[in-house]
Amino acid sequence: MTGLFDTHTHLDSPRFDGDREDVIKRAREAGVERLVNIGFNRETIPTTIALAERYDFIYAAVGWHPVDSIDMKPDDLQWIEELCAHPKVVAVGEIGLDYHWDTSPKEVQHRVFREQIALARRIGKPIIIHNRDAHEDVVNILQEEKASEVGGIMHCFSGSWETAKRCLDMGFYISFGGPVTFKNARVPKEVLAKVPLDRLLIETDAPYLAPEPFRGKRNESAYVKYVAEAAAVITGKSVEEIMKITMENANRCFRLERKTNR
Repeated sequence: MTGLFDTHTHLDSPRFDGDREDVIKRAREAGVERLVNIGFNRETIPTTIALAERYDFIYAAVGWHPVDSIDMKPDDLQWIEELCAHPKVVAVGEIGLDYHWDTSPKEVQHRVFREQIALARRIGKPIIIHNRDAHEDVVNILQEEKASEVGGIMHCFSGSWETAKRCLDMGFYISFGGPVTFKNARVPKEVLAKVPLDRLLIETDAPYLAPEPFRGKRNESAYVKYVAEAAAVITGKSVEEIMKITMENANRCFRLERKTNR
């Protein structure tokens, strides 16, 4: 497989309700061979599963987003665990901490984060980490909860090289999205340049964080090619090499067979 793997999308977002089929078609035409759609609360988990069931090349991750931690009930954790047995569910996520949006108390976020890491360890699934303005606490909790036993992805990484190194030491992959294409994105570019190629992933986080030249507009999965192009420039590799490397890394992370999806 030499296509693109978008490791983090939200194609079930209402922002795609008017043209979702076209968006998915454009992704395929742009070379996206696989993508993982993220279900992160009571509303988006069912729509994510439905997408994965409808399209062979779409996989699902299910978890509870930190901004919604206050709404999570014990039954929801059980629900996530049951859904992780679904053949298209490849990860628990996105989970983590978010200190930017003041919607859930920190202590609640910490508890829900720890519970989901424990769940992932119990069932042997990788985790997808959301981290906004909480670098130290995220890494400390990952270490304390032995997240290295399952590994996973630092989604849309925005931290320092020191933070990235601690995550790499726990076996995590570092994923970059649209912001790494921005002209003023000095730190993400420097971090990407240092990440070992066998730990590098790319993503869109569509409909959010569109890359140049679409910054400020709705993002879509087809635009992951611009992230691949930026990674190629930063690493001195060809775009084809970056596509191959990130495809192999994503398949390894999500424990997917190397078969072509139609």
